[in-house]
Amino acid sequence: MTKRIALSSDHAAIELRQAIAKHITELGYEAVDIGPTTPESTHYPKHGQAAAELVASGDCDLGIILCGTGQGIMMAANKVKGIRCGVCSDSFSARMIRMHNNANMLSIGARVVGEGLALDIVDAYLSAEFEGGRHATRVDMIEAD
Repeated sequence: MTKRIALSSDHAAIELRQAIAKHITELGYEAVDIGPTTPESTHYPKHGQAAAELVASGDCDLGIILCGTGQGIMMAANKVKGIRCGVCSDSFSARMIRMHNNANMLSIGARVVGEGLALDIVDAYLSAEFEGGRHATRVDMIEAD
C-alpha cells in the first residue's frame, strides 16, 4: 500500500512544496497536497493544523509542511494531539527525528534551504525507520497527557 503524505505550506513556500510533491510522487508516495495554490499572503497556523489533522486522523501516514523558516508552521502542527513534528535544515536531523523521535511530520524552511537540500532532507526523512527500544519509552513520555 502506498504511503499517503500530507503536504501544506504558507505563501512563502508554495514552489518548494510543489517540487517536494513532485519528488515524492516520483518516489512512489501519494502526495496529498492541500495547498495553498496562489501567492497571496496566508496564515501558516491554519495550514500546519490542517496537514497535522490529516496525519493525526490516519488519513495520511506522514506530513511535510513548509513556511519561511519552518518554525511557525511546525509549532502549529505540534498543537494537534498525536503529532510529533520537527524542523530540519539538514539530512542528519531529518533521519534522526524519524529514527529516535518517530516524527510523523517534517517541517522545512523554504527561506532557509534550497530545493536540492530540501529534497535530500525529504529523502533522509522518508527512508528512515523508527528504532523503537529506549526511544519508544521517550516517545511515550512525549505522548503522555
